[in-house]
Amino acid sequence: MVKSQDYYLCPLPAVQVSREELATLLEPVWTGVQPLQTVVREEEEIACGYTYTESLHEYVEGERIAWTERRLVVRSLHLAQAQERALEARLSKALAAIAHINERAQGKKRFTEETELQGTVEQLVTQYHVQGLLTCTYQRETRTRHVRAYGSRPASTRVEQSVTVVARRNETAVQKTIRSLVWRVYATNQPAEHLSLEHAVLAYRAEYLVEQTIGRLKGKALSVTPLYLETDTRIVGLVRLLLIAVRVLTLLEFSARRSLQQAGEKLAGIYPDNPKRATARPTTEMLLQTFKGVTLTLMTDAHGVRAQVTPLSAVQQRILLLLGFASDLYLRLSLHFSKPTLNLSEP
Repeated sequence: MVKSQDYYLCPLPAVQVSREELATLLEPVWTGVQPLQTVVREEEEIACGYTYTESLHEYVEGERIAWTERRLVVRSLHLAQAQERALEARLSKALAAIAHINERAQGKKRFTEETELQGTVEQLVTQYHVQGLLTCTYQRETRTRHVRAYGSRPASTRVEQSVTVVARRNETAVQKTIRSLVWRVYATNQPAEHLSLEHAVLAYRAEYLVEQTIGRLKGKALSVTPLYLETDTRIVGLVRLLLIAVRVLTLLEFSARRSLQQAGEKLAGIYPDNPKRATARPTTEMLLQTFKGVTLTLMTDAHGVRAQVTPLSAVQQRILLLLGFASDLYLRLSLHFSKPTLNLSEP
């Protein structure tokens, strides 16, 4: 790509940036040496991060290709908040489960060996994915119990030993884990003057829009599948026609969402199972499904050919307005198809 003077932007997997390397990259952030740049979308901070560079080279067909790669260390703020809540929930469940071990109840197992209890606690820690975030203290208790005489059995004194555990949050480890959540490293060879950190984050987050468009091309909407076409020109023609259809579907969706955003409204009545449900981001497929059942009926009688279109509902009329069409668009179809009968008696 570099040899062809093309640009790339992609996340680096753990194989290229290990957890230890990522911790090293974040250390200047924790110490306050490395300032962070915030990424804002629609007046809301959605991410933060910083940029550093790496000098790379590779041989392509015997030619040495050298370039400077910009690496973006980025954290998604919304995702970090969500994962922090999930971590707090797991910690609470783990603490409750460990505390339940100490509860005495009839028929409930009592631990007498510390190693066995440690094994049970470790299973719970692993189950809730909180390794290294809890500090557990084990205590041995000795209890003397007097047993009354019964029948031929004389009274006796029994000494019972048990082991209990007290688990506490390791706040230092918890806070370190929280601040390390959801950091990723992205790589690009595009210069900063053409692609800033903010633009890179926003561009990558819009990737799903491209994937959705390709999904339409391969999915039910257009269904590009192997066909028995004998010539390359027909294959090219079919693909080009479907690409035009993809653009139409994408344009309709964009227009409807933009109109709703400008009006600050949502569209209801497009979910068959829940008419009251509203959304500000309808898909083209949902909009088109709303018009299912609209028919153009042609009737011929002595007066000519008359056309009638199914009356549009309020939702259908609103969709037409959101797309920038006149509300009488379908009505004009009936006027176009209506034709008077030719009077053959006239000269």
